[in-house]
Amino acid sequence: MDANQPRFRRILLKLSGEALVGEHSFGIDPSVLESVSSEISAIHKLGVQIGIVIGGGNIFRGLQSDTYGMGRVAADHIGMLATVINALALGEALQRTGSEIRIMTAIDMIKIAEPYIRNRAISHLSKNRIVLFGAGTGNPYFTTDTAATLRAMEIDAEVLLKATKVDGVYDSDPEKNTSARPFTEMTYTDILKKNLKVMDLTAVSLAMDRELPIIVFNLKKKGNIIRVIKGEKIGTVISA
Repeated sequence: MDANQPRFRRILLKLSGEALVGEHSFGIDPSVLESVSSEISAIHKLGVQIGIVIGGGNIFRGLQSDTYGMGRVAADHIGMLATVINALALGEALQRTGSEIRIMTAIDMIKIAEPYIRNRAISHLSKNRIVLFGAGTGNPYFTTDTAATLRAMEIDAEVLLKATKVDGVYDSDPEKNTSARPFTEMTYTDILKKNLKVMDLTAVSLAMDRELPIIVFNLKKKGNIIRVIKGEKIGTVISA
């Protein structure tokens, strides 16, 4: 394969909301937004069709509902709205790079985004538009990891790319254990048996059912997205 040609033609990129925080404790760092959007735009210009699911943890996390003294359902709805805020911000940054984008949401809010319809999403991708999927699955109790896996399968993505703040999957938390051992390859069953926290286990089970490969890599290392797209061995590959 030509090293300058993309390995994948259609991908689903999962970004955590925390990826946009940068050096701050919450919110969106404009410099990180610019850096991430420029890297996504670079692979888009290679002809890669891109769907994006972004979390909302930099603004609000539904899993912390007890902290706010509210029920989980209401908290998850707030978290879904946070993902839409991030999708709007990233979408604007991508447009500044010259990319054409569409934002689709699982909860209808037609004043600011299109409602999610599978065939319409695929049509946008085929027309070389980057599609950002907001509001998770539209249902409480489901994470954006699960939403990303679901959307990847629905749009017939070849791979799910999960961008994180570490170099891949480890046998323990590398930020707490300096001796944590990284994996270059794993099976879905390995993740489920070891109960590794790299992704929601529902998401892993969904991917296993359709044999959707997942690549976990470090977003903080500049250029990693394009390296993955070109087939370099970056991070951890999870497959059958």
